[in-house]
Amino acid sequence: MEENAGLKSFLNFLQYEKGLSENTVSAYTSDLNLFGVFLEKTKPADVSEDTLVDFIFYMKTSGHISRSIARALVAVKGYYRFLAMTGKAGKSPFEEMDSFRVKGSMPEVLAASEIEKLLEGPDLSKKEGIRDRAVMELLYSAGLRVSELAGLELTDLNLEEKIVRCYGKGSKERLVPLGDYAVDALAAYIDIRREFMKQFSQHLFLTRLGKKFTRAGIWKLVKGYAKKSGITKDIYPHIFRHSFATHLLAGGADLRSVQEMLGHSDISTTQIYTHVDRSGLKKIHKQFHPRG
Repeated sequence: MEENAGLKSFLNFLQYEKGLSENTVSAYTSDLNLFGVFLEKTKPADVSEDTLVDFIFYMKTSGHISRSIARALVAVKGYYRFLAMTGKAGKSPFEEMDSFRVKGSMPEVLAASEIEKLLEGPDLSKKEGIRDRAVMELLYSAGLRVSELAGLELTDLNLEEKIVRCYGKGSKERLVPLGDYAVDALAAYIDIRREFMKQFSQHLFLTRLGKKFTRAGIWKLVKGYAKKSGITKDIYPHIFRHSFATHLLAGGADLRSVQEMLGHSDISTTQIYTHVDRSGLKKIHKQFHPRG
């Protein structure tokens, strides 16, 4: 991360006001520099909860241990909190973000059976259940970022063509195909969507008060169904995106197509998903290689 006035002030704050040791401040500096490299590599239009989740994924696939990742998260969150506190930036993008555990050497990805458990959670006899099923089906079927899903409007859906239009980083538009399960869930939601409306709204997903769903609201929704399903993994909305990409590649999809569907500008960002299913490759090697 560039040595700007905000960063220099933050490091001085840590050392002289918080009383952290030189070694700790040096570690924070390294963590923030790594975050700067990540931002430069991914070129996001703005920093959001999704950015931090992607950063965790980036660190894990780069070989960083859990303790290092946890420290880096503290550094990044603390830096943005400091910028907001000192008036050098607006509200921290991570202020409402739930904390979650960082464990293991590889990113968490849900198995197909775990996806099914989550999708079976909503009570379809209730309008909220119909909506929530549509939210999670869309997250998994299209691999959307939370911010992309929250920003969807009704006109972004074309259920006849089985396509959703979304705007990713840098407001870059892309079209992503939808699976039949997602189309059916979305069609069921569209049929009852007017029951959520208090006044006209172009936003696709609405709360019970008729307002636009926020990123924090989607986090809360997914966390609730994760708890209900009994899955012990740390579940958060972005895990649907990781699972979407991993399952496509494991099923034989080509990297370029997955890159386009994810909206990655650089294919090297998509390639990290090819490492997730390494345990399965090891089993195949052991079973079929003569010297396995």
